[in-house]
Amino acid sequence: MKRTSLRLRLVVGGLAAIAVALAIAGFGLTVLFERHISRTVAEGLDVHLRQLVGGIDVDAQGRIVVGRAPADPRFADPLSGLYWQIGDDGAQLLRSRSLWDATLALPEDDPAPGEIHHHEIAGPADARLLVAERRVWLTVADGRTPVRIAVAVDLSQVAAARRAFAADLWPALGLLWIVLAAATTVQVSLGLRPLAALRRGVADIRAGRSRHLAAAGVAEVTPLVEEVNALLDAREQELARSRNRAADLAHGLKTPLAALAADSRLLRGRGESAVADEIDAVIDTMRRHVDRELARARIRGARPAGGEATEVAPLVRSLIATLARTESGRPLTFRHEIVETARAPLDRADLAEVLGNLMENAARHARSCVRVHVMPDGAGICVEDDGPGIAEQDRASALGRGVRLDERGGGAGLGLAIVQDVLDAYRWQLQLGRSEMGGLKATIGPRLAPDQVR
Repeated sequence: MKRTSLRLRLVVGGLAAIAVALAIAGFGLTVLFERHISRTVAEGLDVHLRQLVGGIDVDAQGRIVVGRAPADPRFADPLSGLYWQIGDDGAQLLRSRSLWDATLALPEDDPAPGEIHHHEIAGPADARLLVAERRVWLTVADGRTPVRIAVAVDLSQVAAARRAFAADLWPALGLLWIVLAAATTVQVSLGLRPLAALRRGVADIRAGRSRHLAAAGVAEVTPLVEEVNALLDAREQELARSRNRAADLAHGLKTPLAALAADSRLLRGRGESAVADEIDAVIDTMRRHVDRELARARIRGARPAGGEATEVAPLVRSLIATLARTESGRPLTFRHEIVETARAPLDRADLAEVLGNLMENAARHARSCVRVHVMPDGAGICVEDDGPGIAEQDRASALGRGVRLDERGGGAGLGLAIVQDVLDAYRWQLQLGRSEMGGLKATIGPRLAPDQVR
């Protein structure tokens, strides 16, 4: 796909949006998981704290003792990451074996009776600890003494759980991205399918296989199809009006030209040949211009409807029958090697205009034979003669605009300009070469794309 491709832009944009959404979702889920683990850890500390509060007592000497320690074995494992500590305002301080010789540096705090506070502090080996503490009052020597009870856990366990969760989450999100990317690609392809149908419909119209776009069947595209079809109808009507105006103009000029031709004959009969020749030259020029504009008006926008094409063999036989009765064609042999199934995607009148002009030129220059045949691959039609031909260095100039194949006058007078105009309307081209018969070989066929030219 090209950079300017709408499909590429939609797919890339969709994939980028999905990637951003999944990345945000991944970070959000990780944060939520960490918060969930932190709450779970804090609730666990509260359970240990309540067990510890329920297990402390004061002996006969007034010392604080732990009658029933929390059951978690990590409290007995040195530096296990789970600790407890009990201390009063005096010198008494009890610690779990897991603290070893360290002490929890509790912040200044005064929780209300029965209230549990949570803090984050630095613990053994500079580990970050989450602490749950509670203040209780114990009776010692007929007096009441405040005692701070704290349970702490190493937060590295939360971080490790978060990393383990992320390690499992990101591959899953990556797999989800792949699935969503495939779904996005399919969705974009399905969504753009009506546009592909439009492109094929426009190509069919341009190639002459259709005159209107087919119904899209999609609500969003149907208005566009209707507008394009309306535009095509309006264009067709305008072209019809233009052709009619050109035909009216041509018919309007025929009478004055016929009158001038009659005057030329009268002058020639009186012996004023020079003046008659000048008038005939003017008449010939005017007729050529009229015929040229008529042809251009007729072929402008012309396309065979519904993919129809012209049968070549019957048309060529008709042209040969006409040329064989002309002065230049009467002594010649006309050969056509065209199968009956051969067709050309041109309107019959337009194809007759092109082949008639080329065959008439060949008849004027041929010595004895004119040959018309379809190329072996069916990609073109050739008109050849055994006349003098055109020198290779002159062929390019002969294809120049306004140059006629035959400068001796007479005939239709359309010349190469009209041949080229007709062929251009169908994206065909004219090529001149040397015939195996010795004369000129004129070939008409579809115009090659730049990457097909060798």
